[in-house]
Amino acid sequence: MQASTFERLESEVRSYIRSFPAVFCQAAGSWMVDETDRRYLDFFAGAGTLNYGHNHPILKEKLLAYLATDGIVHGLDMATCAKRDFLETFEQLILKPRKLDYKIQFTGPTGTNAVEAALKLARQVKGRATVISFTNAFHGCTAGSVAMTGARKFREAMGTPLTNTRFMPFANYYGEEASTLAMIDKQLSDPSGGTDKPAAVLVETVQGEGGINVASAAWLKGLEALCRKHDMLLIVDDIQMGCGRTGTFFSFEEAGITPDIVTLSKSLSGYGLPMAIVLLKPELDIWEPSAHNGTFRGNNAAFVTATAALREFWSNDSFAKEVQDKGRKLQASLEHMARRHAVVQQVRGRGMVAGLVMQSSEQADDISAACFRQGLIIETCGPQGEVVKLLPALTISPNELEQGLGILDAALASCSSAASVQLAREAIE
Repeated sequence: MQASTFERLESEVRSYIRSFPAVFCQAAGSWMVDETDRRYLDFFAGAGTLNYGHNHPILKEKLLAYLATDGIVHGLDMATCAKRDFLETFEQLILKPRKLDYKIQFTGPTGTNAVEAALKLARQVKGRATVISFTNAFHGCTAGSVAMTGARKFREAMGTPLTNTRFMPFANYYGEEASTLAMIDKQLSDPSGGTDKPAAVLVETVQGEGGINVASAAWLKGLEALCRKHDMLLIVDDIQMGCGRTGTFFSFEEAGITPDIVTLSKSLSGYGLPMAIVLLKPELDIWEPSAHNGTFRGNNAAFVTATAALREFWSNDSFAKEVQDKGRKLQASLEHMARRHAVVQQVRGRGMVAGLVMQSSEQADDISAACFRQGLIIETCGPQGEVVKLLPALTISPNELEQGLGILDAALASCSSAASVQLAREAIE
């Protein structure tokens, strides 16, 4: 890789470029192509931004046609045809079939912007500052959202004390036998428990960056009940796990809960274009005009592709059923690998998000690097970077999924062999 330009001019904060040392120039579907014309199968999908793959032809056609007519691209929060089409389509295809009554707030273009707006609104509504977040949570890197993020590296990078957050144990944090909800309830019910009365709870149904930690439907139902008991708003961060990743459009549908506020971004535009929204119950919409502002709330190109994605994939239940079927096959394949390779400690996941828990971060990094050498892009996550994370496009073909899993299986075999050799050496010594 000719990286001198990047090393010379780009900040040291760059990250994925270090894991995937190639210069990429093209992409289509589940494939990326570098400047040497080498193809890579993408099991990362823009960290969950490309649920429908790269440059989906139907979305691309709609976008090019819109641009060809000199359609509005940047519109602040003005009324535009593209925004109206998105709002009406979202209501028709997503909200009404699920009997959800939400107002839609357009925020700055990334997930952290949506989280910031949700936190600000919750605190206004309840007149309280404290918000509960969870161990291993990730919600963004701006001031409010990073305060809700568990990982020390993100929090320390802020360079200032982060306040008004109370971290509580996520589902199964202390093992399956311990009830984390009972612990939280006990602390909130105790007037000397040390927790100021919270305005809200912010939660991911599946913690992506935190290690693919999955909350059960029962746990989520219990959390909703806890919020009602203690007069807290329930905010679901569906930025990475929404838009079909878990097999339904919203990741919380399976639990049968109705959050007070939902944040969406990443795959919402369907095409990798920046777009984020907050869904809020109408009675919570106490904003004064322009009280939460932003120059790039109106990415109309993203509205066009988002509308096209909703119509193409969410007009009926067929796509969701396909994703659920692929998800079951993915999980079954990984469970089979775990039985064959001793380096795999656990398989986690739901739908088309999965994680293989390794013995160490070094092993996870080695597997990611081995996969990349064989043409598979796959990342790591978790508190120690010990989880190999799978986020293939929801549109990936069965053959492509099998091909990628084959590369992963070979990498695990190589890692298992190396681990066995190391153990033998240690035994001799």
